Amino acid sequence: MSPRTPSDRAAARHGWPQALLAVVAAVAAMGAVAALGLWAAGAGDLPDGAFPRVVAATVVTAVGGTIELSGNAGALAGTEAALTVMPLSVTLTGALVLAAGFLRPLRHRAVAAGAEAAGWAARIAVLWLLALLGLALGARHTFALSLGDETLDQIGGLFGVSPKVGFTAAVARTLAVGSLWLAGVLVLALLVTRGAPLSGRLLRFQESVRPAAYAMVALLLAYVALGVVVGLVVAATRGHARQTLAVILLGLPNLAWLALTLGLGAAWRGRVEGPFGLPMPHVLDEVLRTPDVSTLDLRTLAEYDGRVWWLVAVDAVLIPAAAFLMAARSPARTRAWQHVLRMAVALALTVLTICLTGRISAYYGLSVLGIGDLGGILSGRLFLEPLLWRALGLAVLWGAAAGLLGALSARAVRRRGTADGQREG
Repeated sequence: MSPRTPSDRAAARHGWPQALLAVVAAVAAMGAVAALGLWAAGAGDLPDGAFPRVVAATVVTAVGGTIELSGNAGALAGTEAALTVMPLSVTLTGALVLAAGFLRPLRHRAVAAGAEAAGWAARIAVLWLLALLGLALGARHTFALSLGDETLDQIGGLFGVSPKVGFTAAVARTLAVGSLWLAGVLVLALLVTRGAPLSGRLLRFQESVRPAAYAMVALLLAYVALGVVVGLVVAATRGHARQTLAVILLGLPNLAWLALTLGLGAAWRGRVEGPFGLPMPHVLDEVLRTPDVSTLDLRTLAEYDGRVWWLVAVDAVLIPAAAFLMAARSPARTRAWQHVLRMAVALALTVLTICLTGRISAYYGLSVLGIGDLGGILSGRLFLEPLLWRALGLAVLWGAAAGLLGALSARAVRRRGTADGQREG
């Protein structure tokens, strides 16, 4: 029997069982977070065994999949519904677990062949698509809705006006977007982790891209950690612990990363009407619940709560800290202007990602005998979207300033460390 070569041992570490374990762990973690968050939000009481299907739909939307809504209110009425939102707590959980499973066999190696890394990623991708297909097929259900009053429900039953809303995952689109999500997670995992090897063709990007990617991931996770602390304090001091837990488990990054952009001076536009509302903080709902489309920024928020100006202070601490981290992980020969450029680009790309994933849109309407045009008291609308170019421009300015501060502070630390080492010697 011939001895096993290093490539054989590498293939064993990158086999199908290991890929299956990584995918199952990621899907299970996402499902657990989604289930706990939905239970805390009160979805555990959904009728007709709908809860597991809603959990599946939540996981589908967490990776960018599409859930199509449909309505039916009988012969005398019509319904219309739409929903677009990513529960980023579930998204972040899946990304972290999947990245850890992907990187585990690659640790402590100087370099990896491109074919080897691609084969390992392909195994994960195949199993991931199968898991996503199962989730998409299971994410479908139909709910009967109440008209909001017992008498109205009785009249509705008499005339056949029994509004229903169903949801179904768009399988093809979900698989396509879910594949892109997976590719983004795996590429980012390789870029962020020093211990993960790169192929020879990609080594030239190691010095320029890896420190910036690591700094941006650290910045986003720092905001999430800060949001968890704030959420737990709110739950302990102001009550509504279950609702706060639901927000933490489903949409904490949505709020934390929104706060990051607002601290930069960025603005979002939106409106809340009807039964819909933003869960927390309540000031967001107050700003957006107006007759017309409202602008959400520091100025409009400060009219309701002056403490929002602390968001600027948080950005002024964490963004330069991320720039210092990037500079400290970069080679000492890197010039200041390179730090400025890389930090500006990295922060702009990070803010772009937040703007694309943080959009919210929800609508439901019921029209009886053509009256109301799917509006009125039996309808609701919620949307929130960024003023993109303003956000990106401010991100470039903040990133450039922070990059300069990071370069100067990292250089000072290196000089002090060198001087200390010489004195000790």
